[in-house]
Amino acid sequence: MAFEVPPLPYDYGVLEPHIDEQTMRVHHDKHHQAYVDNANKALDGTELADKSVEHVLTNLEILPDDKQAAVKNNVGGHANHSFFWEIMGPDGGGEPSGDLAAAIDDTFGSLDELKQLVNDTGVKRFGSGWTWLVHDGTGLAVYSTANQDSPLLTDDVPILGIDVWEHAYYLRYQNRRPDYLEAWWNVVNWDAVAQRHDQAVAQIEARA
Repeated sequence: MAFEVPPLPYDYGVLEPHIDEQTMRVHHDKHHQAYVDNANKALDGTELADKSVEHVLTNLEILPDDKQAAVKNNVGGHANHSFFWEIMGPDGGGEPSGDLAAAIDDTFGSLDELKQLVNDTGVKRFGSGWTWLVHDGTGLAVYSTANQDSPLLTDDVPILGIDVWEHAYYLRYQNRRPDYLEAWWNVVNWDAVAQRHDQAVAQIEARA
């Protein structure tokens, strides 16, 4: 089955004032749709057509050379954005709890230290990309990726990710990426992030 843009799980304007309604409409309806359209076009007729996002991104090498870049960029864009919508919400912000909170404290010292590291990593990403909190198989880690590269490419499990392409923030924040990153923590859905953390830990334990 061809990829489709998932419906936004909340109204376009509910993340105001931190992320404006117009940005959400353009970002979800136009940018994400373009990634899906281009991904489906690039995969059409290949042996990875109708495979899952995870399967495609971890088997790029079986595609013809002239298709690999387009598939990586556009399937990655679809994966990243589908993830992004789900880890935000109208009742966001606050602090995580449970196993995720403990893992953050153990790895980074505190939630504030994690936020600073994620933000600094996003600010320092040259050009377009993402800043991520992932589970790398041994524990939590923070890094950034260029363009629409997904942590799935290296078998890492995304736990939290912030889009730092200009289209994610320019209408409200112009060139002030640090202000956007700081504001983003007011819309993070910690329950969704914690669920991804628990799933990652369970996957790692199942492999052991």
